[in-house]
Amino acid sequence: MTDARVPILMYHSVATEPSEATRTLSVTPEAFAEQLALLAERGFTPLTTAELAASWRSGRPLPARPLLITFDDGYEGVHRHALPVLAKHGFPATLFVSTGWLRGPYDTGGGLDTMLDWDQVRELAGSGVEIGGHSHTHPELDRLDDDALRFELTRCRDLVADRLDAVPASFAYPYGYSSRRVREAVRAAGFAQALAVGNALARRQQGPYALRRVTVRRSTGIEEFTRMAEGRSVARDFARDRALTKGYAVVRRARQVRRKAIRSRV
Repeated sequence: MTDARVPILMYHSVATEPSEATRTLSVTPEAFAEQLALLAERGFTPLTTAELAASWRSGRPLPARPLLITFDDGYEGVHRHALPVLAKHGFPATLFVSTGWLRGPYDTGGGLDTMLDWDQVRELAGSGVEIGGHSHTHPELDRLDDDALRFELTRCRDLVADRLDAVPASFAYPYGYSSRRVREAVRAAGFAQALAVGNALARRQQGPYALRRVTVRRSTGIEEFTRMAEGRSVARDFARDRALTKGYAVVRRARQVRRKAIRSRV
């Protein structure tokens, strides 16, 4: 199954009353429980990001119906609401933390809702959740200069390694944005694989630093979730999202060109 297409589910907040900033990309605890119950009933085998990448690197066969459950940013509801459901089904997952958003001594104040603290992250790690990096302050990495990019990656890596006694192997790009320069920097920082968004199924051919995910939102009903998990109609369901993403990418590139032109005249 080395040529398999694997759904990588991207969650953010799991909350009853999320902040306005996270509402669209949050799911209710009830919806999350229903979604994971469906995965269990239909015989899916969740993996961590590191496990999927290791299987594809080695050529080892994947288990039946492989799938990944991932969370970005580090919201407190992952511990409060998601962890008990993951434990009930014996499912592993991957949490990508923005270390400067977590509550504690390194908090930069950028978190968009109530965030995890380091004790909760440590408990998640001890409960079968892989902890990956998501930068330090969650910027658009491809808009940073080389020094700022290196800081975001190494600060995140070093804090996770220091607080959890384990160097993170996986990374997720904030906002899903990357470039060849960013991917090379992620690799140079010691991360072995990285996830984008793309709202498409992950394939080995995408390479270990550009694996794609599908977004689970508050508006994702159980029928759409079922299609997503089974890899059916993903292209159709996310066609509008990809069009908007491509359009915004054009705008961002135009802004970058304009900024470079302005700097060159100064």
